[in-house]
Amino acid sequence: MPSSVRSPRVRASPRAGFDMIEPIVLLPGMMCDARLFEPQIRALSATHPVMVAPITQGQRIEEIASGLLDALPQKFALAGLSMGGIVAMELLRRAPDRVTRIALMDTNCLAETPQMAANREPQIIKVKAGKLAEVMRDELKPNYLAPGPQRPSVLQTVMEMAQTLGPEVFVRQSRALQRRRDQQPTLRKIRQPALVLCGAHDALCPVKRHVFMAELIPHARLAVIDDAGHLPTLETPDAVSDALREWLEQPYVLR
Repeated sequence: MPSSVRSPRVRASPRAGFDMIEPIVLLPGMMCDARLFEPQIRALSATHPVMVAPITQGQRIEEIASGLLDALPQKFALAGLSMGGIVAMELLRRAPDRVTRIALMDTNCLAETPQMAANREPQIIKVKAGKLAEVMRDELKPNYLAPGPQRPSVLQTVMEMAQTLGPEVFVRQSRALQRRRDQQPTLRKIRQPALVLCGAHDALCPVKRHVFMAELIPHARLAVIDDAGHLPTLETPDAVSDALREWLEQPYVLR
């Protein structure tokens, strides 16, 4: 059974005597770039090499993962949020010996449902017609963030990232999500230290889905951030950074 914490902040003690500094690879969500992890880059880069890998190429999750493997370190700690978590699971499926530990944040291990796949079609049509900003605003309102004073600034950052990436990336990523595989078998095989993290207010990838994922992974730790929604890296950055530090300090699980 996974261990669980419900706290906006997870404190970790310094790691002593470790003999390997693991590179950390961060995978952002759909229509997001390194700005999604800016607080974690600042928090973790003093002790670890940190790399943000784009997930913008390819119309299938398998294509995106295959394209990334040649660019990533030989061994690395892997953390992905939302679509980034979906790509992370595929990277782990393809190259389990290269991933030293895995963190899955506000994501989904299941294949796309027919209803969700169909719902993406009108979004794709609108985006191709030049209405990317409208689609992003409509998608963000019901599903993404917890209420609170940080919400307007986080929404603004998300809109800026989407405008930077542009409509072609939106279409490619939508197609990849429509065609994604069920990764439950991948989760059951994980023997690396694993963190499953989500915001309590995430309506897009709800808490119960993360409880399910954590139960599939042997020895997984579940962290639910009370004051966050779908983007806790920006909504509650200190809590996420602390949870990631604790994850990085977990001893390796024997295979």
